[in-house]
Amino acid sequence: MKIVILFFTIVVTLARQTCALTPGDLSRVTFQQHVGTQISPELVFRDETDRPFRLGDHFGKQPIILVIGYYRCPMLCSLINDGLIKALQELPASVGSAFQIIDVSIDPAENTKTATAKKLEYLRQYGRPGAAGGWHCLVGEQHSIAQLADEVGYRYLYDPETHQYAHPSGLVVLTPEGKISRYIFGVNFDAKEVGPALVAAEKGQSSSTVSQFLLLCYHYNPITGKYGALILSILRVAGIATVLAVIAFVIWMVGRDRRACRLILAKDSAAEGPAVRPYP
Repeated sequence: MKIVILFFTIVVTLARQTCALTPGDLSRVTFQQHVGTQISPELVFRDETDRPFRLGDHFGKQPIILVIGYYRCPMLCSLINDGLIKALQELPASVGSAFQIIDVSIDPAENTKTATAKKLEYLRQYGRPGAAGGWHCLVGEQHSIAQLADEVGYRYLYDPETHQYAHPSGLVVLTPEGKISRYIFGVNFDAKEVGPALVAAEKGQSSSTVSQFLLLCYHYNPITGKYGALILSILRVAGIATVLAVIAFVIWMVGRDRRACRLILAKDSAAEGPAVRPYP
């Protein structure tokens, strides 16, 4: 009983530590659709080579898929890019020659070294030559991140307890001029949706607002089967408690067997009576 009480005490403590954001906070994490909005061309970030990356310098050429998240994200961000890459591999058009991808980190503490590692990972997964010039992984200052997030309607929150971000998931497709053409929500993307979205964006078309199936990147999500900090902590504690219970059970069984053996020997000795020494 004491072990059970200790277990739940630890779980409650971890829950308090890993759930700094309240349900009210999380309700403000949304992806508002600003279809037709012009992204500020003057916004400047830094790319994976640590060079200034002015968004406007990359407008006017090709449609752009904008992916917002953060590179050290333990949750959906990797799934978003994995889902995007799988969809892109089914398209005849290629990154670099037909369109661009811009990944932007919402974490101002992330550096270009992390961005470089992620870009290499994405390019290796994508596997098509010539994509490096059209795939950009950016980091930036807080003011640039906040303005871009505000323009695309990307509402996120930072959890100081877990040092993670609660944020929505999805893609933003921009026209070559940098206007928002449409949104694609989720983590698994269909090439039959991504392809036409790029074609429409290239023509400068903006689709109407679509109903969104918002997937929140924070703690556990039953759709993706991913676990967040709270659930992982509970599972770790449960695992440790199970191991300790098994060890305690083994020790108890061994002790019981030893006691049983001692009782049997004692009974046998009593039945035989005291040892009698024969006369010489």
